[in-house]
Amino acid sequence: MKLKRLLLRYYPPGIILEYVQGGELKTKSIDLLDLSPGTDVGALVEEIRKAEPLITASRKEQVIHLVLRLQEKLGQQEDHKFYLFKVLRAHILPLTNVAFNKSGSCFITGSYDRTCKIWDTASGEELRTLEGHRNVVYAIAFNNPYGDKIATGSFDKTCKLWSAETGKCYHTFRGHTAEIVCLSFNLQSTLIATGSMDTTAKLWDIQNGEEVVMLTGHSAEIIALSFNTTGDRIITGSFDHTVAVWDVGTGRKLHTLIGHRAEISSAQFNWDCSLIVTGSMDKTCMLWNAVTGTRVATLTGHDDEVLDVCFDYTGQRIATSSADGSARVYNAETKKCIAKLEGHGGEISKICFNPQGSRILTASSDKTARLWDPHTGQCIQILEGHTDEIFSCAFNYKGDIIITGSKDNTCRIWR
Repeated sequence: MKLKRLLLRYYPPGIILEYVQGGELKTKSIDLLDLSPGTDVGALVEEIRKAEPLITASRKEQVIHLVLRLQEKLGQQEDHKFYLFKVLRAHILPLTNVAFNKSGSCFITGSYDRTCKIWDTASGEELRTLEGHRNVVYAIAFNNPYGDKIATGSFDKTCKLWSAETGKCYHTFRGHTAEIVCLSFNLQSTLIATGSMDTTAKLWDIQNGEEVVMLTGHSAEIIALSFNTTGDRIITGSFDHTVAVWDVGTGRKLHTLIGHRAEISSAQFNWDCSLIVTGSMDKTCMLWNAVTGTRVATLTGHDDEVLDVCFDYTGQRIATSSADGSARVYNAETKKCIAKLEGHGGEISKICFNPQGSRILTASSDKTARLWDPHTGQCIQILEGHTDEIFSCAFNYKGDIIITGSKDNTCRIWR
C-alpha cells in the first residue's frame, strides 16, 4: 500500500488520505475533531502517525503543514463577526421555515402563501418559485449532501419532490389524511420520510414516487422525525409523549422511548447513531441508548418547556433551548450542564451548533438571534433588525453564513 496524496477537508475538520491498494485508488479519513486554535500540532501529528501506518516519516512535515492550515482556518472562524448582508422580503404571507443546501450556495423558504422559494445566497436573488401546493408549505428540506432535490410538506396533506436546478416537480406523494408537519431525506437520498397530524409517518421512494412503508403506532400527532446517518433507523416524536424507533427496511417498531410526561418537541440521533436526544414540553431533555432504547439520563434545569434540542457534529455535546428564554449545553458523556446561555428576552424556539462546534446560534421571540460560545456560555454577538419573532435559523456547512427567518415576513442573510 502506498500513500498517493493527502487532502484537507475542513468541515468537520479532518484529513483525507488517498492511497493505492491492489491497483485500486482508495480513501481513508482521519477526523481531527479535537483540534482547536490552542492544540499542539506537533504532538497531535505524532499521535496520528502512531495510529496510521500510511503516514510515514517522510510525510510528517506535509501533515503538520495541513493541520496548521486547518488550525489557522478554525482560528479565523472563532473570531468571525457577522454583518447583515441582505434583507429578503421573501413572501407575501408569513414564512414557515428556512433551509440551506450543503454548500450554502442557495437556500429555500416555505410560506403560508403555499409556495417554496429558492434563493441564491451570494446575490440574494430569487432563483425560482415552487408552486402547486393548495395550502401552507410547512416543512421543507434539501437532500443534503447532494442538494439537487427539494422536498416540501404541506397542510394540503401532500409532499412534493422537486428538482432544485429546474424547479420541476418529480412526484406528489399522497396518502396522509391530515397536515404534513415534518419531513426528512435519509443521508443516502433514496427515501423521504413524512410525519403528519394523522398520527402516522410514511417513507417514500424517491425514484418511483411510491409509498414504501407506513409507520403506525402513535396515538397522537407526529411533529418530529429524524433518520440516523446509516439510514437503517428512523425516530418519530409525538404529542403522545413518546418517541418511537423504527427499522427503515421493514417498518417495524423496535423501541418506544417512554419517560416524558408531556408532548415531544424535538428528537435527534447523534452522528455515530449510538444516542438519541429528546426534548419535551415537560421541561426536560432525555438521552437514550439508540440500540437498546433505554434511558441514559434526564437533563434538567429549564423552568419551562424545552422547545428544541440538538447534538454538535461529534455527538459530544447537547444544546437545549427553552420557553424560559435560556439555552443550555450539556456534556453527553458526563451528562453535566457545562454552560448556561442567558440573555434573550423571550422564548428560544431554535438552537444549532455551527459545523465546527465552536459557536451556538439561537433564535428567539425577542426578535433577535444570538451567537454564543458553547464552552463559556458567553454571548458573542446579537443579530438585530427583525421586527417580529425569529422562528428559524441555520448555518451553512462552512459556518460563515447564517440565515434567519422571522414572522415579519423577511429572511435575513448574515455573513
